[in-house]
Amino acid sequence: MGTSLRGSLLRDQLTLYVFVSVLFVVGVVFGSLLVSALTLDQQQNLAKDVEQFVLRIQDGSSVEGSGAFWERVLFHAKWLMLIWVLGITVIGVPLVLALDFLKGVLVGFAIGTLVSQHDWKGLLFALTSVAPPNLIVVPAILIASVSALSFALSIVKGRLLGKAGPLAEPFISHTSTLVLMVMITGLAALLEAFVTPELLRWAAPLLTDASSGL
Repeated sequence: MGTSLRGSLLRDQLTLYVFVSVLFVVGVVFGSLLVSALTLDQQQNLAKDVEQFVLRIQDGSSVEGSGAFWERVLFHAKWLMLIWVLGITVIGVPLVLALDFLKGVLVGFAIGTLVSQHDWKGLLFALTSVAPPNLIVVPAILIASVSALSFALSIVKGRLLGKAGPLAEPFISHTSTLVLMVMITGLAALLEAFVTPELLRWAAPLLTDASSGL
């Protein structure tokens, strides 16, 4: 009986992971396609913003170090905390899914903007700036989202099926998952604060050379 229950829970978890992952990927595709839907003026404004960002990197005026680290830690923690709260409210579950989709859109839009403006050089720049921290942040967000969905579903099933049990265990599990994901995104913050700036300084000349050739 216990084995079948664990098997059912694992299947439910796997289904949720597949669902939120597909939702994120759809967001990435949507974000990349969104770039081509921009007007010429909007694309030119984006190109100027990217150019100014690259110049700040080369001048060394971009925020990095301990200040950038704590800023990124706080940013990721707020995102994860919002997912945690929405999962507890149960009715906030659609917003959890919206956040997963939004994260995909942001990643896809950032990569799509760089590639549309600078081709393979933009892709290389994206791999040094966007990809490394998101290889940590995105899985952490998806794991937190599945935890939130699982907690909400356990409450809904308990209410609808009349099998309401103690909420302490799922609540502790959901909360401990959030704390663990915040700690993991701290690694991403370390990358963004201390490693990514060096990678960007190496890749920045690619974009400035491409811009001068336009």
